[in-house]
Amino acid sequence: MKFLVITYGCQMNVRDSEAVTALLMRQGYERAEGEADADIIVINTCSVRGKAEAKALGKLGLLVADSRRNYPDRVIGVMGCMVQRLGEELFKKVPGLGFGIGTHALSRLPLVLQEVFEGKAPVLDVDEDDDPEALTGHVEGNLSAYVNILLGCDRRCTYCIVPHVRGHEWSRPADSVVAEVGELVAQGVREVTLLGQSVMNYGRRNAVWPEGSTSAGGYETPFPRLLEAVDAVVGIERVRFTSGHPSGCTTELVRAMSELPTVCEHLHLPCQSGSDPILARMRRGYTSDQFRQAARALQAAVPGVALSTDIIVGFPGETGEDFERTRAFMAEIGFDNAFIFKYSPRSGTPAAEWPDDVSDEEKMRRNQVLLEDQTRRVEAINRALVGQDVNVLVEGPSLRNAARWSGRTRTNKVVVFDPVPGVERGNCVDVTVDRVTATTLYGGVTS
Repeated sequence: MKFLVITYGCQMNVRDSEAVTALLMRQGYERAEGEADADIIVINTCSVRGKAEAKALGKLGLLVADSRRNYPDRVIGVMGCMVQRLGEELFKKVPGLGFGIGTHALSRLPLVLQEVFEGKAPVLDVDEDDDPEALTGHVEGNLSAYVNILLGCDRRCTYCIVPHVRGHEWSRPADSVVAEVGELVAQGVREVTLLGQSVMNYGRRNAVWPEGSTSAGGYETPFPRLLEAVDAVVGIERVRFTSGHPSGCTTELVRAMSELPTVCEHLHLPCQSGSDPILARMRRGYTSDQFRQAARALQAAVPGVALSTDIIVGFPGETGEDFERTRAFMAEIGFDNAFIFKYSPRSGTPAAEWPDDVSDEEKMRRNQVLLEDQTRRVEAINRALVGQDVNVLVEGPSLRNAARWSGRTRTNKVVVFDPVPGVERGNCVDVTVDRVTATTLYGGVTS
């Protein structure tokens, strides 16, 4: 029996989809090449923004209708945050679904499918897992892999649904994380990204290190200690982590990023706004100056560090002056990349109770202004790299032109180059940059 998993949303969802794929393959299911040859289609959903939910619901409606007409035995199921948020309401919104499984129950997907095949559809499972470590499998053959280290979130930002759908923070034991990275290296993985909704909170809510254990580098806080331990795994080439928070940019974290050779000069540090009144309403837990200090500390200690961020425009109460503060702040920090979103209320959050007082037209305008600013900014950043050598982890033929190859720098920039004899997928090579766009560097291999 063949299955297909379609993923919407963040890196955590990508990781969940991969783990579910590995789980089903261990159970004897086969991966389908596309929708047409799939007996089971699972949509992994996101609830962070209304647009993401609407997109998933639209896709589900199309799949159910197509199955009724052409594939009457096919099972359409849903997993992830939208299931956790909507529960039974999901089956009212999309009649004809076979199952829904929440963020805490994914390891039980084979049991849910068994119930569906026994004629019990629709089946809903949104209970918590008995063992949060039960879903750690990976699909072999990848150069890069995501590794969950922190589940859930306790920050309670006023606009965010994540704590409601992902639950309280729980950190995996450090030994388990390090062992998983070692297993991935044995499978050929060269780069890992450590995942957590607020990843620097790792180890703050529950113990993660054996009592009495110490750090060779003298790190005392759990997350820098974990970076040190992962860096020491023989064969790992690069280590990344996401998402960050300014409060986690401690002296130890900055030291770890500057000292540990595998830790990349790249950090996603969501800002959301450059205006202090808006940051306070968002309950982000920092001021613009505190964010500035964190960014400056990283930029001073980690030469060439690339900072990316998230920005919300049109948050309730955001004035034109607030927006211009954000615009100026983004220019001041010099973000290498920015994901810019128009605010949408999420039911169950404090901000959803406030007037959504910025018009859709104004949200669109502000969004476009920041996008254009960011494009100019990253073009200038990339132009400064012309003539320089960048280290690239080779991923293989470029998606747009199979005659050329591509890979990524330690700062997470895409690089396209002509293949040369002896260079293989998984190698790290130096490429001299000869031209750039806002999204891509181009050049030739120098070593």
